[in-house]
Amino acid sequence: MAFPITRLRRLRSTEVSRNMIRETQLTKNDLIMPLFVRPGKGVQNPINSMPGNYQLSVDLLVEKCKELYNKGVQSVLLFGIPEHKDEHGLVACEENGIVQQATRAIKKELPELFLIADVCNCEYTTHGHCGTVIDGDVDNDSTLITLGKQSVSLAQAGIDMIAPSDMMDGRVGFIRKALDDHHFANMPIMAYSAKYASAFYGPFRDAAESAPQFGNRATYQMDPANSNEAIREVEQDIIEGADMVMVKPALSYLDVIQRVKTEFNMPLCAYNVSGEFSMVKAAAERGWVDEERITMEVLTSIKRAGADVIISYHTQDVIEKL
Repeated sequence: MAFPITRLRRLRSTEVSRNMIRETQLTKNDLIMPLFVRPGKGVQNPINSMPGNYQLSVDLLVEKCKELYNKGVQSVLLFGIPEHKDEHGLVACEENGIVQQATRAIKKELPELFLIADVCNCEYTTHGHCGTVIDGDVDNDSTLITLGKQSVSLAQAGIDMIAPSDMMDGRVGFIRKALDDHHFANMPIMAYSAKYASAFYGPFRDAAESAPQFGNRATYQMDPANSNEAIREVEQDIIEGADMVMVKPALSYLDVIQRVKTEFNMPLCAYNVSGEFSMVKAAAERGWVDEERITMEVLTSIKRAGADVIISYHTQDVIEKL
């Protein structure tokens, strides 16, 4: 029926009726908070390009996790900044690596908190690339060996989920086999399946101290212009055993999120990355936007596009409102 019989504003007239017909619901179950851990004790280094976020030593990280958990956060994603780096990122595979230490400490105090470990080498290599560099470029197959060792070491430390973010071909299958061979057949893998070579990662590279020392990551991360390629990447990760897939970044790739969800109907994560977060914070500090409203609108749009869960630095700001 056409106007005036049909008046769509009728159901917008009260808050109760608006809530009744709301199509997309954002809940605390949908959000994962990223955290950065570094060596030392009593260390809280502010990340200037990401207001409200810090590099934390293990002791303060545990306290931060308690604070988040008490607010309703149920899962965190851990990134490590090691004391020493090497050419291959092997420091990430050590039994007493920084994320391994953090995992054991958090699990001792908060066994119910779901811990996800980012698996990559960029934070652990002297050159800042995501794997072993041979002849000026990251060598795919030798990098897989390090990723497998890192994943097994994290599983042994007590992590709940592995999240490989390196974008090497075949890494999900390689990690799956490594975990299975070490009796971790039930360890889930959340693959960064469609991870783009994005300019939105700038603040994160400050946080994780992982900026590449030469070149860029365009030979392994995806071209932002490509959507069909993302479907191929996701499909390959599913074939290799990924339990959940991811699109990263989120806001400039809502179309990709929707395509992935429609085509595969797999559990889907979207990463609301550092640049997306910091732009909102910078505009809010200048009084240009209403931070609370715009943050909720951003997160809701990602959920509406098809994401089941969202990794976001906004999590600690919005969790109590949910």
